[in-house]
Amino acid sequence: MMQLGIFSGYFPYTLEETAKKIRSHGFNTVQLDLHFKDIDLSAGQITKEKAKRVRETFRDHDLPICCISGYTNIIHPDRDERARRVGYLKEIIRNARDFGSPYVISETGTYNTESDWMHDDRNKTEEGFEECRKVIAELSQEAYDHGAVFLLETYVNNVVGSVEETVKMFAQVDHPGLGLLMDPTNYFEAHNIDAMDKILHQVFDTLSDKIKIAHAKDVKRSGEDKSEKHADIGDDTAAESHTFRGVGEIELPAPGLGELNYDLYLKRLSEKHPNISMIIEHLEEADVPRAKQFMDGKLRAQGL
Repeated sequence: MMQLGIFSGYFPYTLEETAKKIRSHGFNTVQLDLHFKDIDLSAGQITKEKAKRVRETFRDHDLPICCISGYTNIIHPDRDERARRVGYLKEIIRNARDFGSPYVISETGTYNTESDWMHDDRNKTEEGFEECRKVIAELSQEAYDHGAVFLLETYVNNVVGSVEETVKMFAQVDHPGLGLLMDPTNYFEAHNIDAMDKILHQVFDTLSDKIKIAHAKDVKRSGEDKSEKHADIGDDTAAESHTFRGVGEIELPAPGLGELNYDLYLKRLSEKHPNISMIIEHLEEADVPRAKQFMDGKLRAQGL
């Protein structure tokens, strides 16, 4: 059966308290975010001892870490900023096994200077794609050299933003250090959201063999508000990747609050990945019980 988990970053507490609260909701795995109130895991501060402490704390609460967040803009147009971001991502990758999982995840980034989720025309050029390919190849090799796997997460406004671009990237970086984080909501835009089932079938027909971990959020049209949307999750220090809820025509709410065909998503995912870890996201702590109940119901309905 599929394992249901959640990002640790939605629980802004000490390491021990975070693990305790997540387990109290009945989850049995976790995607690790590297920020807790009582342990510094910022750039240059990760050690084997700290990683072991994190790993063992979650294990003590029957919460094996299935993957690690490394989200950043890997092709930031400012070269110094890019080097800083990619350098920290590589640091996380080198320490991944000590945290308890080989899988480290990031989206592919954008050349937009104002936001990590906004479109930029350069994203869809051959030059932009090639520059991104070189960084992903580097990250894949770094992962392979340290017994890890870098997981690419597609997002529509990034360099790798469509099914076709994802297939192209895996064809050009055919590497054992590269895998896919499956989040079907990230493939939808205004022009294809009404063809949801067709896109879902396309995703799984072409990419199933690359998938390592799956995400659970939702997708819908944003209505009148076309701005970049962020939620107040009660933590002033929260990463933007946890407050982000969509931009432009598309909103990305918590699972069960949008239009994603979850029955088809889970059916297709389970064909080759019946025991995969499914990680809930895009919610605040108060909404966790509802979201988990929704996902438990969908998993039960599919016999998963």
